[in-house]
Amino acid sequence: MQRYLIMCRSLTYAQRAAATLERAGITATLARAPQQLTANGCGYCVTVSGSRFNAALGVLAKGSVPHGKLYRAEPDGRYVEVAR
Repeated sequence: MQRYLIMCRSLTYAQRAAATLERAGITATLARAPQQLTANGCGYCVTVSGSRFNAALGVLAKGSVPHGKLYRAEPDGRYVEVAR
């Protein structure tokens, strides 16, 4: 199953994003961001399934929940940035 990472600038924003998505019925997992995706080695992200990615972005926009870059997790372990 395809997974997408929605980067957040802090734990608080990641928690807010995850809670907003869960209230909308979208399963979201709060996680530490992979080190190679953060400038200083620390950060948080919310992961969602590929089938719910666009809906998740809509929910976050509607709820005015800020987020950072977006990445698709590849089967080989790489992360590919995707456009908003």
